[in-house]
Amino acid sequence: MKRVVLVAATLAIASCTTANDPLTGRPQVNNTAAGVGVGAAIGALGGLLVAKSKGGDTRKSALIGAGIGALVGGGIGNYMDRQEQELRAQLQNTGVSVTRSGDTIILNMPSNVTFATDQDALNAQFYPVLNAVSIVLNKYPQTLLDIDGHTDNTGTSQHNQELSERRAVSVGRYLNSRQVDSRRLLIVGFGETRPIAPNENEAGRAANRRVEVRVSPLA
Repeated sequence: MKRVVLVAATLAIASCTTANDPLTGRPQVNNTAAGVGVGAAIGALGGLLVAKSKGGDTRKSALIGAGIGALVGGGIGNYMDRQEQELRAQLQNTGVSVTRSGDTIILNMPSNVTFATDQDALNAQFYPVLNAVSIVLNKYPQTLLDIDGHTDNTGTSQHNQELSERRAVSVGRYLNSRQVDSRRLLIVGFGETRPIAPNENEAGRAANRRVEVRVSPLA
C-alpha cells in the first residue's frame, strides 16, 4: 500500500511560512500553505511534497500560476527530446539508466550505486551524479518530477515500505538542495509492490531496489 512518508522527528505538517523560491530567489508561500498539495498529501518535509498517492495532483496549476509556462503542441516532444539527450550525456557510465515512455523520461537509480545496504543516506560518491542531473533539470523547468522509491521483497512489507519512502525523500531532498524547485517534486514510496524483475534471485532483487525519477512535461 502506498503511504505518506512518516520519518520520525523529521516529518512535519507545513505551516504558513515563506521561503525563497529556488528559481527566482523571491519569497514564496510553502506548498501546503498555498494549497498546492496533492489531494492525498498530508505533509511536507523540508518543503518537499510527500504523498500517499498521485491522485488529485495540482502541481501543474501551481507552477503555471507561479508564472512557469506550460508546454504546448509539438513543442512538448522537442523539449523532452533535448532534455533526454542531455540527461543521457550526463549519465553515461554512472549506473543510472535513462529510458523514455512517450513524453516521460525515467531515470532509474539502482540502490547499489545510491545507498548502502538497508540504509537511506545517499552514498557520497553519488553526489556528483545527482549534481549533474540537477543541472539538466534546472535547465528545463517546464517539467514535473515524480520521485518513486521501490524495494525488493526481502524483509517485512512495512519495513520495505518505510525504506522506500525514506530513500525517495533522500533523493528529493538532495535535488532540492541543488536548487530544483520543490513545487515540481512529488515523492511517493511504493515498497515492494512494483517490481520490475522477479524476486526469486539476487539479480532480480537488485533490479527492484531502486529510486526512479520520472520527468514529465508541464503541459
